[in-house]
Amino acid sequence: MPSVPSASAHAAVVYNPFKVPLDRIRLAVEAQEAQHGWPRSTWHATSGTDDGQQAAEDALATGPAVVLVAGGDGTVRIVAEALQGSDTPMALLPFGTGNLLARNLGLPLGDLDASVAAAFGGATRAIDVAIAELEDEDGTHRRHAFLVMAGIGLDAAMAEHTNALAKRHLGWVAYVPPIARSITANRLLQLRYRIDGAPARSERAHTLIVGNCGTLTGSMLLLPAAAVDDGLLDVVMLRPKNRAGWAGIGTRLTMQQIAHHSGFGRRMLALTPEVHALAYAQGRQFDVRFETPHDVQLDGDGFGAIVAARITVVPGSLHVAVAPPAG
Repeated sequence: MPSVPSASAHAAVVYNPFKVPLDRIRLAVEAQEAQHGWPRSTWHATSGTDDGQQAAEDALATGPAVVLVAGGDGTVRIVAEALQGSDTPMALLPFGTGNLLARNLGLPLGDLDASVAAAFGGATRAIDVAIAELEDEDGTHRRHAFLVMAGIGLDAAMAEHTNALAKRHLGWVAYVPPIARSITANRLLQLRYRIDGAPARSERAHTLIVGNCGTLTGSMLLLPAAAVDDGLLDVVMLRPKNRAGWAGIGTRLTMQQIAHHSGFGRRMLALTPEVHALAYAQGRQFDVRFETPHDVQLDGDGFGAIVAARITVVPGSLHVAVAPPAG
């Protein structure tokens, strides 16, 4: 992406009008346009009747040099679905509750000017995109991209049943009621899965998560081996047998979060025994089928009940704007 564009080059902005301070964003974008000599950007709002797909397609149709996405993880996922496989980079202006992709990439949060400057700065990073092929109970197939995590079980219940207003004002605390209800119900997933064509295996689990990134809201490290550009999917199954199992999961996740911030902590974590209630795996393709339909979420958005899924990874297929290196 050139610093001085051709006469037709410009930026496009896809924004969620219910989540973003539009006037502030316009001022920041106009300042960068003036600084870099770019023409005026095009602006594309999502709507209540459209999840952002039309806005993303309209933005891409203008032939932009970069697409800025102002909104939460759901808006980012939809725009990425349109951009993946193209040469057009995506820039993140995080305004959601989780902003998980931005967190996992180490992008600035709460600094609008820095985020917009990165969009116009020209430096990008290629990241992987996960593709979920979902099968409904009636045999209908749907195909969607995601960037952070797909979840079934507790993870999907949190996405589906947590009030959006509560998430905005309470953050991760808003997830406590659905977590408590899910633990009390202790509904298990009966599933058969296969990784990279290996023999199929049967399992009973409380929650299944397939991730492209490893860190959740509150900097909780769920998938310690996950990297957004390693060409791999990371899978974890939560399979506690009782409340003690849940306590063990909580302790392990807390240790992973602490260890993530220091080399000493990581070495100590490597010496601790694995928790049987957490089962990890990696691969490029994950196939799963359930005995009964279960709800699924992709990057925090609910996609209803499914009976099967095939999840694959497309390495390096999306370019994300990052701050230029110092010097």
